[in-house]
Amino acid sequence: MSGGRVVKGVSFVELRDAGDPAELAALYDREGADELVFLDITASSDGRDIMVEVVRSVSERVFIPLTVGGGIRSTDDVRAMLEAGADKVSLNTAAVRDPELVRDAARRFGSQCIVVAIDARRIGGPALDLPSGAADAGPDLALGADSTWEVVTHGGRTPTGIDAIRWAGRAEALGAGELLVTSMDADGQLTGYDTELLAAVSSGVGVPLIASGGAGGLEHLCSAVREGGADAVLAASIFHFGTHTVSEAKAYMAARGLPVRPARPGA
Repeated sequence: MSGGRVVKGVSFVELRDAGDPAELAALYDREGADELVFLDITASSDGRDIMVEVVRSVSERVFIPLTVGGGIRSTDDVRAMLEAGADKVSLNTAAVRDPELVRDAARRFGSQCIVVAIDARRIGGPALDLPSGAADAGPDLALGADSTWEVVTHGGRTPTGIDAIRWAGRAEALGAGELLVTSMDADGQLTGYDTELLAAVSSGVGVPLIASGGAGGLEHLCSAVREGGADAVLAASIFHFGTHTVSEAKAYMAARGLPVRPARPGA
């Protein structure tokens, strides 16, 4: 989401408008989606607060859990999102900058409300137009010779020098109840999730893992679960632009032996 509209891009850029957030939310609710995730991908990079009114408008029209992220910098911001109708709050850039925010938010509101979103970029992958600079990661989180993925923040615009797999373990230890892992390299490519990244994260944590970034077909949803060890899959392009429906995705996964909640009758 950006500028009050739902958008979808490729590797976090080349954003395409996908519609009104409240209208899309209501559609996916009717189709039988289990949860909705709204991430304001330009809030941190633009220095904006997340749009409370958009969250309130969406929450009034849906009856499934709603996760909201982007531009959340304090426990007061977390509270504001929960009071506006969010069921969970996703922390990304602010969590990297101040890991204690995760701990404080989990203690105040419960781990079940706190999702840490991790945007990861494969080291040595295709060249990306990213500014130089890194966070003060500390020796336990810093990239090393064995690192494969780096955490990026500010909607994929800022490299951090932090190892994504180590950061996932730290986020869980701080109290995150879920992890939302997005491959920056796969995002919007429609070629499938980075199952190697997902498997590396899932093998090292005990909290639920949501896979994000790269779904282009229904077979990719199954691969994220079977090969990546994901507990849930997030998809955008295939639903926003009409390639598949939520009910088609659920039927496909169920037919292949994966446990899914049935789509609503008539969806």
